[in-house]
Amino acid sequence: MRPAGGALSKRELEVLRLVAAGAADKEIARAPLISETTVKTHLQHVFAKLEVDSRTPAVAVALERGLI
Repeated sequence: MRPAGGALSKRELEVLRLVAAGAADKEIARAPLISETTVKTHLQHVFAKLEVDSRTPAVAVALERGLI
């Protein structure tokens, strides 16, 4: 896992936006044509960078910070 903090990549933001829209990992994997495993990896990076441990707090922090 990456150290906490840091800017989110373009792909991480894209995945987070889809999470905020209510998409499941399987749906996210279909949208940008990446594997479900890659979606989960991106989410783990997002969680680490935003210093959260799950999807809901990640979306909340991203909204608070104006990222999405």
